[in-house]
Amino acid sequence: MGELKVTKLTSKEDKANYIFHLLKDIEALDFMINNNLIEKSPIRIGAEQEFCLVDKEFLPSNNSVEILNDINDKHFTTEIGNYNLEINLDPIELKKDCFSSLHKQLLELLEKAEVVTDNKQTKVLLTGILPTITLKHIGIQNMTPINRYFVLNEAIKESRKQDFNIHIKGIDEVNLLHDTVMLEGCNTSFQMHLQVDPDKFIDTYNWAQAISGPILSVCTNSPLLFGKELWSETRIALFTQSVDTRANSFLLNEKQSRVSFGNNWSTGSVADIFRDNVSRFRSLVTTEFTKDSVEMIESGEIPGLKALNLHNGTVYRWNRPCYGVGGGKPHLRIENRYIPSGPTMLDEIANLAFWVGVMMGKPKTYDNIHKKMNFKDVKSNFFNAARYGMNAQFHWNGAIKPSHELILEELLPMAYKGLYKMNVSPKDTEYYLKIIKNRVDTNNGSQWTTKSYRNLLKTKKRFEAIQILTSKMYAKQQKEYPISTWNVIKKETRPEFSHQKLVKHIMSSDIFSVDENDSLDLVINIMKWKNFNHMPVINEDKEPVGLLSSKDIEKYNNNTQNGKHNISDIMQKNIITINQYSSAKDAKKLMKKHNINSLPVVEQNKLIGIITSKDI
Repeated sequence: MGELKVTKLTSKEDKANYIFHLLKDIEALDFMINNNLIEKSPIRIGAEQEFCLVDKEFLPSNNSVEILNDINDKHFTTEIGNYNLEINLDPIELKKDCFSSLHKQLLELLEKAEVVTDNKQTKVLLTGILPTITLKHIGIQNMTPINRYFVLNEAIKESRKQDFNIHIKGIDEVNLLHDTVMLEGCNTSFQMHLQVDPDKFIDTYNWAQAISGPILSVCTNSPLLFGKELWSETRIALFTQSVDTRANSFLLNEKQSRVSFGNNWSTGSVADIFRDNVSRFRSLVTTEFTKDSVEMIESGEIPGLKALNLHNGTVYRWNRPCYGVGGGKPHLRIENRYIPSGPTMLDEIANLAFWVGVMMGKPKTYDNIHKKMNFKDVKSNFFNAARYGMNAQFHWNGAIKPSHELILEELLPMAYKGLYKMNVSPKDTEYYLKIIKNRVDTNNGSQWTTKSYRNLLKTKKRFEAIQILTSKMYAKQQKEYPISTWNVIKKETRPEFSHQKLVKHIMSSDIFSVDENDSLDLVINIMKWKNFNHMPVINEDKEPVGLLSSKDIEKYNNNTQNGKHNISDIMQKNIITINQYSSAKDAKKLMKKHNINSLPVVEQNKLIGIITSKDI
């Protein structure tokens, strides 16, 4: 989609023209499959590297287009968020030192990016979800200023006709409404590509589905969103909901999400997967067409299947079939979309080697996997891995196996055989697969992040802990040691970067508040039980309307007429509030000026925290 000039489908003529080309593309794909026109060998691999841009305080840096222009390299492209970029690595034949060659190219391209980012006080960070991203970074103002993103946003919003309801529950919980697809911009992945023989595509695709859960479990790297500890790979839940075109209603919604693992094993040919996509999901955007794909084949040309690829670009299967043309020859491949970016380039290439090895090393006993495993077990495996990472247990070959056991005893040996079968060098094979083994024996990315974050929260408020965590993640990435060697961050760790202390750094967000109609005696006891000196009072719209202090309670207790009073009679009604992004110095000045000891923190007239003189 990034290569095309897209517009929203609006008029009947546009829709008719697009559908015409879409159907012709499927007809052309059928013809190429049936007439052996699609390349069967050699097998190639490739990858797309998405990454984050952060400033000196490790917050999102909104300068991706400027940096992209200065890099001036066709391997780089934009993402929906203006603090993200993507690298498209060159495809390479699956043999010899292919993985170390890809690793070298990725290293060179990221170094090229860092030369530019260094000059702009920006850093490159590899992570599935940037820990320091906040709600203010996912507004429409942070969308990359390129037309196709705004077109897609409008098309999905029109299809849905209501805001996106994001609800993810893990150890903590995120529950919010959002009005754009910009939540997709929280996600960065390392998308892995494997070319597939068209004659074996369906069996290979089903195998890719079968192994998704165990592969993902050892690669999880995104346990945090907005400072909340959620799934081991929170991207899976977030991406599913962030571009969901289905509207909520009081009726049972049986439609499949555009971001999906699927509901059944695939059958027929790869064209049938595309037909299923077209049947389930309406087209959102269109582009310019010259002549149809069937005409191109008849005239001896290889079609790009522009309409089909455009539709496929808006259907986000976690294992996505792809059609492409390289070197003048058409090919098919599977795009693995569920692996996160990071924690290091070394870990990412190891993930690629592991996945490709298991894909190519499938024993004959797992042929026709759709007849040997229940698809619902496979789907359950995938979401168990996303939720629990290396703590997951899987339905596998008629038994329940822990992730560690399945990977070490079956999948890693399978990966070795698969890579050796493809004549990958022993040096590459041993080097990268050993990284996976060491990770199983120690920590993967989500385990390291979770342990480090919990330690930091013992001595720091949430936002400062997240900044320190992100800074340490960056420092360790720069050394390019795999995640299995990273020491967990200690609770005493202090920031090694200069940053302005904000209200957000020191405020309490786990707040108690009371309704103005609550029982005053109950509120007094709550403050006593919890040892609170201040209690915000809110109305039925959750807006702050007053503040109770221990001094107010003391006056109330000394009043002989106290039985006739309610909360609104004794609370301070003319309250002074502050924004979470104000400086701590400003908060201190405000308290001193008004001779008060607390400030409710308000966002869009809603109470989100409180800061007291003790915090300062």
